[in-house]
Amino acid sequence: MPEMSDATLHQERAAASLRLERGLIALGIVALIAAPFFVYPIFVMKMLCFALFACAFNLLLGYTGLLSFGHAAFFGGAAYFCAYAVKAWGWPPEAAILLGTAGAAGMGLVMGFLAIRRQGIYFSMITLALAQMFYFFCVQASFTEGEDGIQGVPRGHLFGVVDLNVTMNMYFFVLAVFLIGVFAIWRIVNSPFGMILRSIRENENRAISLGYSVGRYKLAAFVMSAALAGFAGATKAIVFQFATLTDVTWQMSGEVILMTLLGGIGTMVGPVAGAGLVVGLENTLATSGFPVTIATGLIFMICVLIFRRGIVGEVYARWLAPAAEDGNRDKL
Repeated sequence: MPEMSDATLHQERAAASLRLERGLIALGIVALIAAPFFVYPIFVMKMLCFALFACAFNLLLGYTGLLSFGHAAFFGGAAYFCAYAVKAWGWPPEAAILLGTAGAAGMGLVMGFLAIRRQGIYFSMITLALAQMFYFFCVQASFTEGEDGIQGVPRGHLFGVVDLNVTMNMYFFVLAVFLIGVFAIWRIVNSPFGMILRSIRENENRAISLGYSVGRYKLAAFVMSAALAGFAGATKAIVFQFATLTDVTWQMSGEVILMTLLGGIGTMVGPVAGAGLVVGLENTLATSGFPVTIATGLIFMICVLIFRRGIVGEVYARWLAPAAEDGNRDKL
């Protein structure tokens, strides 16, 4: 009887978590559709790009347990590839974004192949070193135009029909990119492949003993995360019509880590909430004269002390899980 109760409790928690995520997703989609009519659309587009970037990073950290300090290389690298293809080669935006995504995936394959040979802090340091190598490459390469970056990138027409210079057209295109990216992550996480990634995160040695090729699964997760980060970076280059060194600095890697930790690692909604918080804070304090880094650091300290699982993770742990447990006891 106790075993049945434990199994039932686990099912109740899983069902309650699923209902919460579906409700939040439905509410979020409705809010995002209405957002450009009430909020500055460019701000929301920036938030969506960074939210997808944070979700891509969370696929690696939250569901695989790999902490990368070099994800800015994929985000900024894809931005450079996309911006150059549109401006220099005259590619349409959708083809340029796919090129940026493919370029980020290729970089992820090379960097991941070198990094996954080590674990823990050694893995993180290797990713940081490789990302810094790419940063210095971007400083020296001619196609990146050095410190000036690639500026004046035309938005063009989506599929030759939709004019992306119209703000509302651009907004709903970015929203579609965000939803496609998040749906792809959701499918990965909830597939048998995603279950194996979670087992690697929880107990890598046991996954190895079960016969799984852990190195291949880690590399696959790294490449997928890099590709989705590039998807976000390439879209951002089209939105803001430039790609600069800011997108490939180590500070950008630190920023996406902060977004993910603030929202809650290992959750689908957490990185989106964290990205919205950080981007909103930066936008609010941009003209106030108060240092944004200090404000962000203070908020991070508060979240570490109060919301150790992140904002969304703590909401689930404190309110949703106890509610499911109480409901299960009432049924018994």
